[in-house]
Amino acid sequence: MSKNKIITNETCGKLYIAGEYSILTTGQSAVIKNINIFMNSKISFANKYTIFSDMFDYSITLEKTAFDKKTLQNFDKNYSLICETVSVMNEYLKLNSLEIKPFNLEITGKMEKDGKKFGIGSSGSVVILTIKSILSLYNLKISKDMIFKLSSYVLLKRGDNGSMGDIACISYESLIFYKSFDRKKISELIKKETLDKVLKADWNYEISKLNFNKNNLNCEFLVGWTKKPAISGDLVNIVKSSINENFLKNVENIVKKLREAIKNGDKVTIRKCISENGILLENLNKNIYNKKLKDLVNSTQNLDICAKSSGAGGGDCGIALSFNENDTKTIIDRWEKCGIELLYAEKL
Repeated sequence: MSKNKIITNETCGKLYIAGEYSILTTGQSAVIKNINIFMNSKISFANKYTIFSDMFDYSITLEKTAFDKKTLQNFDKNYSLICETVSVMNEYLKLNSLEIKPFNLEITGKMEKDGKKFGIGSSGSVVILTIKSILSLYNLKISKDMIFKLSSYVLLKRGDNGSMGDIACISYESLIFYKSFDRKKISELIKKETLDKVLKADWNYEISKLNFNKNNLNCEFLVGWTKKPAISGDLVNIVKSSINENFLKNVENIVKKLREAIKNGDKVTIRKCISENGILLENLNKNIYNKKLKDLVNSTQNLDICAKSSGAGGGDCGIALSFNENDTKTIIDRWEKCGIELLYAEKL
């Protein structure tokens, strides 16, 4: 346990390469990429809990006993996600026979610009960052898998309607293949069982790290930001009713082919998978592709690049994979003319 020492941590963001929306169904798969735009934290032991996030222009101070309560309804609404995470972590620390002590926690890195969010998973990032901060304060080392379970536990307890794919990717800080678990079943378990029993249960998911085959492939991963924020939870509720068996089957085939194509460095299949998944999403529901996202994809015309929307759609970001350096420059220029900003680029 670190006394009065300020400890720093960071967490990345994420974006879907393939499998969004279908991943909401138990047993479906997705390929998700870590985005190395970071949220940062500072934490140290204190006499009271003081929590600050630069998402808000104020901090909150809580008594030592604040997290002894069973419910968190009295906590500040803006800070309820962080408070819920602290509450779950206090329970986890007790399972590890550790004495609970208050702390100062400061979180910076809004994952937004001019008040407009990027849509790269800020709520998932803040939960994981809070967990990592508390673990480091107590010098407690746990697996990435356990970080994923603890973070998912927090969000499921709050009634989150996501697939937890963002949590999987941010926990592993890597390009991953993710197979989703039965969230309804685990949510029921959370209501009935102790934290210990829920964490020890088999949730039946898969998280596997993926690597692009660099021997066969020269590829650059690009993220275009539309500057049009979308509310993922709302979009999920709108689009859910459009999802059918045919969509699920087609997307699952694409994701599995893409997984192998990435391992083998098979450019032709990667391009085909990205394009086909994009078309399926566009046909699924008119709300997914707004004009900016259509512009983002259409900018690839006659270039050795494939592109699609990413995540819930309706704005936020789209992704592109470029297999030619000159074409990369061209698409960035084309995006700029459409009012799309290059948010992130990485050689894979």
